[in-house]
Amino acid sequence: MINHFLFFIAGATIGLVAWFYHRKASQTKLAALRDEEVRLQKEKQIIVDFMHNLAVAIGEGVARKELCQRIVHTAVITTGAMSACVYEKLGNGKLQGIATEGLFPPQRKMRDSLGEESTTRARFLEKILSSEVLEEGEGIVGEVAKTGKPVFVANAQNDPRIPKHPDPALAIRSMVYSPLIHDDSILGVLVVANPSSGLTFSEMDLSLVNSLAEQAALAIKNSDAMNLRLAKTRMDSDLTLAKEVQELFLAQKSPECKGLDIDAQYLPSSQVGGDFYDFYKLSSTKFALCVADVSGKGVPASLLMAICQTSLRHYVNKSRMPSAVLKKLNQDLEMRIREDMFITIFLAIIDTQANTLTYARAGHESALLAKAKKKGDLSIEKLHGSGMALGMVPSDLFEETIEDQTVPFETDDLLVLFTDGVTEAENEEKEEFGIDRLCETLASSTSSKANVFNRKLLSELDDYSSDSFERDDLTIVAVKRV
Repeated sequence: MINHFLFFIAGATIGLVAWFYHRKASQTKLAALRDEEVRLQKEKQIIVDFMHNLAVAIGEGVARKELCQRIVHTAVITTGAMSACVYEKLGNGKLQGIATEGLFPPQRKMRDSLGEESTTRARFLEKILSSEVLEEGEGIVGEVAKTGKPVFVANAQNDPRIPKHPDPALAIRSMVYSPLIHDDSILGVLVVANPSSGLTFSEMDLSLVNSLAEQAALAIKNSDAMNLRLAKTRMDSDLTLAKEVQELFLAQKSPECKGLDIDAQYLPSSQVGGDFYDFYKLSSTKFALCVADVSGKGVPASLLMAICQTSLRHYVNKSRMPSAVLKKLNQDLEMRIREDMFITIFLAIIDTQANTLTYARAGHESALLAKAKKKGDLSIEKLHGSGMALGMVPSDLFEETIEDQTVPFETDDLLVLFTDGVTEAENEEKEEFGIDRLCETLASSTSSKANVFNRKLLSELDDYSSDSFERDDLTIVAVKRV
């Protein structure tokens, strides 16, 4: 009986101890879960705030370097690290420090020592890091960039991979390296160094840095896309402005000139180009016109066109010979034009009293002159002439080659000036419209008015051209002698 009672007491005691142990373990586990939940909530809030701050930065259109500076600042604040750095992966696979916070220790041994001033020390280190280009796979930074896997160094003093610096301010106790990955593409590495507590980083710190790196990579990619869109928007705005400026310089209508029927058509390409045309009434019987093409596209070509056209209007009223005008224009542009740019131009002066056309051609497409003959016959003359493009050669060489040519320009004759956008239009087989087709169109239109011929030519070019053809600027000036 006593034995049974003792067994009962022993069993009860063991059960009670087990119950207390189980209860203690459950409470410990529950406390750990609560701590984990609190940590996760805290980490979640940190990430949310981090994402918000980066979203604001992206909205402000900050540059990548400024964005990375905000990233390292947040990494230091949230992890309690003494310093942090973002290494950017360059196009050749190498890595370079783009942003730092605090006295971040270089990842190579330093040859020089730090100075005394803290600001000087920080700038010295920043200079070191910006010039420190790590090879792919070099050190832990290179390893993380190559493998895409984070590295946690709890005790850096015993790790042979960590460089040892003689300056105590750069002593490394603990490090966390986390890759910046977006869509399987490694953009760089985020590194935090030395907890301010004097202890080592923990696994929770590693988790937090990895989360920050994940969001940072997304922010960098979004920022690049946003800045690209902003740059495109600014470029589109600049191009729109350049187009408007260009249109202001183009003659809106031809001046009235007895004996001439004139029509001009200008179709710009999708980009701002350098085609231009102009008319000048010199007297009651003399009339000048030109068609020109500035090499290149975009704003530079548009600005050069404006400069050329302004100077041309000045010189054409001071000289009545086309070659003299172009000589002056080339002298004016010689010191102002870029080496990779030039201007081709065809300048003509019509004398309705003398029934003549005097022209000079500076590297431009030869104009076409359709002449009606008796019995309904006609001929098409190509108005050739020696001369090099403006701005291409020194003035002495330009002046040796440029020359004036004079031909009859009589009733019913039709003169056509154009740019290479006409003859270089391509069909589906990549064949150009060419000068021969242009001559055929002109041959069938000698009795037409100037605007009728231009509309017919534009219609034929539209039918001929491939839908996929990226059209160049296109300018046509037709002058009918009436």
